[in-house]
Amino acid sequence: MNDAPAYRRGPEHRLGDSAVIAEHRILAPLDHANPDGEQIEVFAREYRSTRAGAETLPWLLYLQGGPGCAGTRHLSLSGWIGEASKHFRILMLDQRGTGRSAPVNRNTVSGTDQEIADRLRHMRADSIVRDAELFRGALGVERWHTHGQSYGGFITATYLSLHPESLAGSMITGGLPPLTVGVDDVYRATYDAVARREREFFSWYPEDEEVHADIVARVRTGKETVDGVVLRPGHLQRLGMFLGGNTRVHGLHYALSEAFERRADGELGLTDSFKRTVWNQFHQEATPLYTVMHETIYAEGTPTNWAAWRVGAELPRFAEDAERPALTGEMIYPWHVETDPATAPLWGAASLLAEADDFGPLYDRTRLASNEVPVAACVYTDDIYVERGVSLASAEAIAGTQVYERSDLHHDGIAQDGPTIFRELARRVGALPEG
Repeated sequence: MNDAPAYRRGPEHRLGDSAVIAEHRILAPLDHANPDGEQIEVFAREYRSTRAGAETLPWLLYLQGGPGCAGTRHLSLSGWIGEASKHFRILMLDQRGTGRSAPVNRNTVSGTDQEIADRLRHMRADSIVRDAELFRGALGVERWHTHGQSYGGFITATYLSLHPESLAGSMITGGLPPLTVGVDDVYRATYDAVARREREFFSWYPEDEEVHADIVARVRTGKETVDGVVLRPGHLQRLGMFLGGNTRVHGLHYALSEAFERRADGELGLTDSFKRTVWNQFHQEATPLYTVMHETIYAEGTPTNWAAWRVGAELPRFAEDAERPALTGEMIYPWHVETDPATAPLWGAASLLAEADDFGPLYDRTRLASNEVPVAACVYTDDIYVERGVSLASAEAIAGTQVYERSDLHHDGIAQDGPTIFRELARRVGALPEG
């Protein structure tokens, strides 16, 4: 048992001219079903405006995307959080296992694969919601609003399932979870969306398609390495992560156009900067749980068995041995975990999680069907990570959900037009007046 206080609040600090920040910590059971067992520290950071009276504003809990990503480290109150800070104090949670909340990575875990897998089972949305409830109680909040981005929207649906009485209203951006279809169908829709986006990209930059084919051919020579790892076409496929943004998609053009160099020996090879770009889309030093836990966010009683990998095997264009393998998005394959030095020590545990058939439910669909908490969700028409059709079906499954659709933005919409999106959603859940 940990003898530290169950809740601690750190000192306040001024963050430039726009923000005040403060640290909050709670002790939470590793296993909420065993409250007297091992305790872990869970961390959150408060952001609020420097304006007079901001310390008395109501609370907004922000649930970060992921899975396996810590809360955003904001350096100023701009964009969506700047708009939110006019009306709320924001609590930015480091979800358990990430950031400063008992981080799980190759340096912090030990034991057998089964022991590690058993620990990772307690890093899912249901445990995160129960951590949030401990924070809410420690802060003396009767009900608060939540904003869930991407995976944070999945957590929001779990929150609505477990503790709707604690929520005054919930906002979701690019993150309605699949409530009406299974994981295989999720990935079939996702592969279709990624393929459409790739075609769109190459219609803008037709010369890049030939360059990409040349890069694949060069990688197949086995002569290109990063940090001692021989690059393979599957590493290149991860460049599809660029496709998920409205502006960052054009970063893929820059990368491809600067991929080759003529070396001193006369050979045409890949530039170090391009290879680093490829590697940075693949390796998970900063967010190992992103790959290790990725498909557990869909697991409710049925094994995922590496669903993205299995579904991708049905699609010849996405095969690594295709003439020019299609780009992928957030699909996680077994070899990604097994060969990334940051996640390889967790490979055995990840395999056990993929095979598990006893994960409990993450959503109470009956309760969601009669939901009374105001919910508003921003859906992006061409989102390649959370497919539109799946999202709209889920919106129907959560009673009273109001959909705000944007056809001009992609998954990172709050980074581009965050203030507008926040206002639109906040009005729909009654957190701001209309007009």
